Amino acid sequence: MKIMFSAGEASGDTHGASVAKALSQLDSSVEMFGMGGTLMEQAGVRIVYDIKNLGVIGIVEIIKSLPKFFKLRSFLKEIMIKEKPDVLVCIDYPGFNMKLAEVAYQLGIPVLYYIAPTIWAWHSSRGKTIKKFVTKVASIFPFEAEAYRKFNCDVEFVGHPLVDIVHPTMTKAEAMEYFGARPEAKRILLMPGSRKQEVLSLLDVMLESGECLMQSHEDVQFFLPRAHTIDRSELEAFIKERKVPVTITENHTYDLMQICDVCLAASGTATLETAMMELPTVLLYKVSPITYGIGKMVVNLTHVGLPNIVAGKEVIPELLQGDVSVNAIVNTVLPLLDDLHINQSMRTELRGVKEKLGESGAVNRVAQLIYDLGKEKINE
Repeated sequence: MKIMFSAGEASGDTHGASVAKALSQLDSSVEMFGMGGTLMEQAGVRIVYDIKNLGVIGIVEIIKSLPKFFKLRSFLKEIMIKEKPDVLVCIDYPGFNMKLAEVAYQLGIPVLYYIAPTIWAWHSSRGKTIKKFVTKVASIFPFEAEAYRKFNCDVEFVGHPLVDIVHPTMTKAEAMEYFGARPEAKRILLMPGSRKQEVLSLLDVMLESGECLMQSHEDVQFFLPRAHTIDRSELEAFIKERKVPVTITENHTYDLMQICDVCLAASGTATLETAMMELPTVLLYKVSPITYGIGKMVVNLTHVGLPNIVAGKEVIPELLQGDVSVNAIVNTVLPLLDDLHINQSMRTELRGVKEKLGESGAVNRVAQLIYDLGKEKINE
């Protein structure tokens, strides 16, 4: 059996790696290849295109990159024709993967979409496209599955993969020692994103806010888990420009989350990860004014952050666009650092978010769906 993957950014690489491992456990003879990153490669996927410099955000930024995406899609089509995979697994990255799913459909290759387009948030018409070109949708939210059923898509709610993935491997005492954390310090986690564009946009204001927080607290430690799509040397050079002592970490991020007091995070999967670790988080979201303006017109949501969307209310504060400022960040973070009741209250709310994400075993259920599709294709 040959399975082709298409993941376009760091979070997709993480999910793809988990599924690849589960597939290998189902059947060690399964051949896996496709577009992804280092985690998928470590999980046994032969990488035909590395996603390291692929991630872009925003409508304006995507338009500028269109020629590159057209070329990449043609390249992956050639791979499909040559390799003849039994299933194409599309992971997130909808602007690109929906077009790739159409290519696979035209070539007679079944498509499973995992971390599917958020038709419940915006662009609901994509449900019609998914119905036409995608064989199976593995849905990670119950409300998402319902949205796809309205378009008569073949969809199965598998639960959220983070339920399986997000958990510490150390005790708090072990994590404190491992990361060199000082018990008396206020510990702040910085998660500026996995795309270079996000990092450039958000890290500077995070560090400037850190300088202000250091003026009001004698002992503050900052930690920044490096996304594997960002070069360490680039991060170090960026941080060096500010007088903020940041420890760049490479692994055990969930162990790190459990010993931090608060997190500053770019909007995205990271906020759901911190929610599941019950780490009080302030969400930062900043894109070009044109991208934001268009988004306001077409997005059918009252919140940006996934924890808030899952909860149906604001559980973590959201600072958007012009509110991504030093004053706003400091004023939002200070109560979470200084008031234990406020901090613990948010942790309790985040526990409720985790409970809504379903039972464990999502990754194994996805792997089984892929494997079953592959067997059907082979037996045709």
